[in-house]
Amino acid sequence: MDTAPKTEKKVPLRLCLGCREMKQKSELFRIVKSPDAIVSIDLKRKKPGRGAYVCNDIKCLNKVIKTNALARALKTKISEEIINELTAGYIKPEESIIES
Repeated sequence: MDTAPKTEKKVPLRLCLGCREMKQKSELFRIVKSPDAIVSIDLKRKKPGRGAYVCNDIKCLNKVIKTNALARALKTKISEEIINELTAGYIKPEESIIES
């Protein structure tokens, strides 16, 4: 019997728009613009549409909003109402979106 060595599973990496660091996809929030042009946080990372990734840190989200990087990444204008919803719905850095 020929036993081939097990290959490690490839871990998907994504770039955080705030700190510009490559991190595991599971460590980041996905903010998505749906085909209906609705911007929301995609906690399950499965919604269809154009996505942008941000760290699980409110500082990164604030930087993304301040530098207008989110609007550029999603190729849409982000209204003040959507920014307030995103900030209110964002999980505090102490909490985690990763289930144990």
